[in-house]
Amino acid sequence: MKGSNCNRVLIIVAVVCLNHQLLICGADPTDGFIRVPLTDENFDLQKPYNIPLSQRYNYSNGVRSFWVYNKDKPFKPDSGTRPRTEVRIKGHDYSSGIWQFEGYAFVPGGTSGVTIVQIHGAAEGATTLQLRIYDGNMRYYRYNLVATDLYDKWFRVNVIHDVGKGKITDFIDGEEKFVVNDQGPGDLYFKYGVYAAPAKSSNFMESRWRDIKLFKK
Repeated sequence: MKGSNCNRVLIIVAVVCLNHQLLICGADPTDGFIRVPLTDENFDLQKPYNIPLSQRYNYSNGVRSFWVYNKDKPFKPDSGTRPRTEVRIKGHDYSSGIWQFEGYAFVPGGTSGVTIVQIHGAAEGATTLQLRIYDGNMRYYRYNLVATDLYDKWFRVNVIHDVGKGKITDFIDGEEKFVVNDQGPGDLYFKYGVYAAPAKSSNFMESRWRDIKLFKK
């Protein structure tokens, strides 16, 4: 009888452990979302207006490489914005619902003071989110620390924007890292690449991206 009870306990423990493992393995930022198809037409490239695209961008073997120099021109002559080489995801602007951006990013050591992904549009100001790299760490604009030690390795980025609740949730490598209120309603869309921060930018800034996906609920 004692042996039978021990066996029951072992079975219960094993089942509990298995269920816990399945819950961990099954948790993913994209669970419950519907993938939005993307084609080349959805990737609108922006770069310094006076330089050929090939001098600031490369697309090879599924990897988009973006780079810019701190003294580069803005993306159009009449703009007062900082230098950038970015993709603006067009054709999927939104003002309601729950939307998610996913991509794998690589930031070479030395790149600093640069936005690598953002949500453009807000009730006030130009953006509702910027995730920047400073000295290998990711920050919300230049403020809250989101993730550390990101130089010279691929890492997965997921950004979920729940417009109805006014919430943005950021994940790195599938782990929730940061939740923040958005900046109010607007014509919203995702961008990624390199966009020099207002201050403390390195002379040369680069990011590489692959496996870009868009989801919604």
